[in-house]
Amino acid sequence: MFSVGAKVVYPMHGAGVIESIEEKEVLGEKKQYYVLRLPISDLKVMIPISSCHEAGLREVVDSDGVEQVMGILGGETTAMSTNWNRRYRANLEKMKTGSIFEVAEVVRNLMKRDKEKGLSSGERKMLENARQILISELVLATELEEEKALLMVDGAFA
Repeated sequence: MFSVGAKVVYPMHGAGVIESIEEKEVLGEKKQYYVLRLPISDLKVMIPISSCHEAGLREVVDSDGVEQVMGILGGETTAMSTNWNRRYRANLEKMKTGSIFEVAEVVRNLMKRDKEKGLSSGERKMLENARQILISELVLATELEEEKALLMVDGAFA
């Protein structure tokens, strides 16, 4: 169980801070919810405490995790299908895991593919979403401003 003030990641949405724990009645059923503020996208999300593990809610990575992410971003691309549809589905599955390391792989592979061959509009949107998720976690993990975290990510490709 997380406490108020905890920095957590909600898969496919990004990282945020638990602002409160509230009890709400939805469809006649009372449940406790984490109220999560996602600072980068400025969203407020309510996640039932009883199903937070199934939803993939996890703590933000530590400094060792940040180093590992930077290593992944600067590393070699993994084998990807030449079929954009298969590639898109494989990348979507990686993003759904909620793992920052999988998201970093998606960002790296799509950034490098964009430089080499360009991306379809769907893949371009996925890249922006994956970068946003990655940046949101790096901001909370390193306590850097969003702009500096973005430069840190872009610097891994220079």
